[in-house]
Amino acid sequence: MLRSLFSVALLAIFATVTIVYDAIPAEEIRVWGGKVEDFKDSKGRIWHGGQNEKEDWGGWIEKLPQTAEVQQLTNDAEKLAKDEGYDKELFYAVSWAQFPDTVKMDLNTGKGTFTVTYLVGEHWSPNNRGFDIIIEDEIVEEEYVTPGNNEIDIKRYEGIEVKDKVMSLEFAGNAATGAGDLNAMFSGIEVIPALAVDPKQKVTTTWGALKSERQNQ
Repeated sequence: MLRSLFSVALLAIFATVTIVYDAIPAEEIRVWGGKVEDFKDSKGRIWHGGQNEKEDWGGWIEKLPQTAEVQQLTNDAEKLAKDEGYDKELFYAVSWAQFPDTVKMDLNTGKGTFTVTYLVGEHWSPNNRGFDIIIEDEIVEEEYVTPGNNEIDIKRYEGIEVKDKVMSLEFAGNAATGAGDLNAMFSGIEVIPALAVDPKQKVTTTWGALKSERQNQ
């Protein structure tokens, strides 16, 4: 009898710990490319250096990205960054990979559904750099081509679901773009939780579902 009660108690403790662990809030994570040091922006937000690996927040995986610098942003680029709420400094450097290598990052977001914002400043190949943006093994932006030289781009992807507490990102050159430069890159990645995960009610919104809805509109 005592043994049975002890077993039940252990199971109850295990279930409680599991629920609490799964209910840990999803994390906001910001990364800026081409840098080792962190950056504190004008709003007090911390952007982790993208040239790091195995940090508490995550880091690059498989191969250290190469780096490059944008010399000067156009006036329109600076205005776009300001209008979107980002410091222009975030667009001056990139983490990139020489094709066929890819840039890969893992971010320790926790479970949840997220909005991911991709930031890039073009330092070399105006409208001639083509690659896919891949999040959680899904292509969220196929055959993407970067903007003109010294210009920037900002892309947002909603409803990205993470089930295993680690968000994977990959930027991979794609010859189908017709671009002459297939060296994929990023200047910044911002990950914001969209909805907290309720352990009693699983969030089911996914990028694939949103993409399907948009295509049917």
